[in-house]
Parts: sequence; C-alpha cells; structure tokens
Amino acid sequence: MTVLANDDDVVACYRSGRRKERAESEKFKRFALDALLARDKVNLDIFWLKDNALDDPDLLPPPDEVAADVVENLEAALERFRKVAGELAK
Repeated sequence: MTVLANDDDVVACYRSGRRKERAESEKFKRFALDALLARDKVNLDIFWLKDNALDDPDLLPPPDEVAADVVENLEAALERFRKVAGELAK
C-alpha cells in the first residue's frame, strides 16, 4: 500500500558524494532552486505520487492489514534507531 520509496531506493538514487551520477526516475525528480522558490510557500509536495485508492474507501485494505503495516513500519524504525543509538553510545 505504501507509495514511498524504501531505504534501498533512496540510497541507490542519492549516490552520496557522486551527485553528478544521480538519475531521475518516476519517484526521484530534480528541481532547479528557482523553480522551487517560485512555488507558493516553496511547497515540496510530491502530488504526482498520489494513491488513487485513497479516494475510494472501498479500495482501501482492511483495518487489520493497515494496523499490521503500521506495526511493521514502527518496529523497523525502532530497530534502525536502536542501531543508531548503539553506535552513538560507543
């Protein structure tokens, strides 16, 4: 159900230290600073990734699936944060 890129997608496209190698894709776009500043309130909403299923409640997954997805995402985030906290404690 999630339309956001996963961490591997972000890392692969970000190419830390190799900006000139970055490539645009459906989910990763490049914008000129002037184009961003020309927007109302410098709005960075990614409206083109809209999930049309959210418009029709009948197309949404059952609440128990949504809850399980939320729990899974929170547990993954907590595990990542534990790793960061462990590294900081060294």
